[in-house]
Amino acid sequence: MSDNAVPALGRREFTRWFWRQLTSMRTALMLLLLLAIAAVPGSLYPQRGVDARAVENYFLDHPQLAPFLDKLGMFAVYSSPWFSAVYLLLMVSLVGCILPRSFVYLKAVRARPPRAPRNFARLPASSTFETDRTPDEVVAAAREALGRSRVDVVDRDGDVREVSAEKGFLREAGNLVFHVSIVVVLIGVAVGTLYGYRGSVIVTDDGGQFANSLPQYDEFSSGTLFSTDDLPPFALTLDQVTARFQPFGSPQAGAPREFRAAGTYTARPGDADRRFDITVNHPLSVGSTSIYLLGQGYAPVFKITDAQGDVVFDDAVPFLPADPTYTSNGIIKVPDAKPEQLGFQGFFLPTAVTQDGQELSTSAHPAAANPLVGLNVWHGDLGLDDGRSQSVFILDKSKMTQYKNGDANVRISLQPGMTADLPDGGTIEFTELRQFARFQISSSPLVKVPLFGIVAGLLGLMVSLTVKPRRTWIRTRREGSRTVVDVAVLDRVPRDDLPADLDDFLERFKDALGEKTEEKA
Repeated sequence: MSDNAVPALGRREFTRWFWRQLTSMRTALMLLLLLAIAAVPGSLYPQRGVDARAVENYFLDHPQLAPFLDKLGMFAVYSSPWFSAVYLLLMVSLVGCILPRSFVYLKAVRARPPRAPRNFARLPASSTFETDRTPDEVVAAAREALGRSRVDVVDRDGDVREVSAEKGFLREAGNLVFHVSIVVVLIGVAVGTLYGYRGSVIVTDDGGQFANSLPQYDEFSSGTLFSTDDLPPFALTLDQVTARFQPFGSPQAGAPREFRAAGTYTARPGDADRRFDITVNHPLSVGSTSIYLLGQGYAPVFKITDAQGDVVFDDAVPFLPADPTYTSNGIIKVPDAKPEQLGFQGFFLPTAVTQDGQELSTSAHPAAANPLVGLNVWHGDLGLDDGRSQSVFILDKSKMTQYKNGDANVRISLQPGMTADLPDGGTIEFTELRQFARFQISSSPLVKVPLFGIVAGLLGLMVSLTVKPRRTWIRTRREGSRTVVDVAVLDRVPRDDLPADLDDFLERFKDALGEKTEEKA
């Protein structure tokens, strides 16, 4: 072993070294940047906690890539182990960085201003002038000119007096507030994620109902520490959905103008009904739960009879919009049909038009001016009897066969009031057209804490960028009948405006001396 070799770190020394590296400001900034990068996949890929249906569609569209991404946690980024690890490391790094700096700051606030240097000429900005005022008068004028700066006066040898002043402590305070606010935001988001929940549900108008229980949700996700027993027992009835679009002939024909959902709700069983009127960005609040209107669409009502003549389906079916003209896709599952279960998959056109030379219709406007439904029909096993959960928006065709007319698929086109015969007997009738509203129901404890943290952080950042931490020294000495005054300033953060600030201070200083002269005259 060479005599110049560095000895290996022991466990204690390595732990201390690792802790110093982790709690350094550079590491905190790197982790903050890494957290921002880690959040990017959450914007690129659909998240189960936000839109589980979009995740299912991604699996259907990318059957080979989706399972690999799922193993990496790309569809649940914010609850993945690697994102949580960066999150926790950032929390520890910030806390370990803030606490020592807070103690240093408190010690600096209590300490006396530093002693004046011996040679003012070596400082970035200094000046000397003479006055007829006495050293006591100069010191009094200096206190006045320094304003709120913390001032310390020291008598030196002979007639020499020194004034040391320091200001700008709010700069470090603003810096600490900014970093504390980041911790507050992280804690608020973490608590909201762990104890909060979010779900979405589609409710049709004309009396559609929703009770806040888990089976009623179309999509639901919650934090690790949330219990479904804690769901508030409110219920709502949707009476009317209003959707207004820019009319035909206008420059922005079809552009949305108003979405509104109105009805009644009860906060708990037995309470009197209350009216609600939800618009975009104006949710209904029930206790700590917020109900947002995410969108609307159309829900045709179908009445289906099977080959035996029994009514096996009579309900509204939401068709989900797929483009700005509200061309919508929908699924109908009829598990009670005999002798085989039936499945329908198709589209809905609010304003159906057929272009010259084309066989298929398209939607020309999102308003329901000429509604049309087109359906393909399958028969067989829907896969609902094996106990596995299945999305209401996806038709499992693995055990089903599509009806055909020769080599062509059987396709049914219906408008309100029309009835069509099914290939193996039975009928399907488009009885009426309703609308639906899609609500997002969410609750996040401490939801305002991140907002307060962000506001406090911005204020702290503004203070830290604008406040000038400055030290000022004034030395007076008597030479004959006059007093020589030396002034020097030092900015703890290098700036180009230091000489100009010195000139401004000297002007205030001399004005204060002049005011004293006028008072004695």
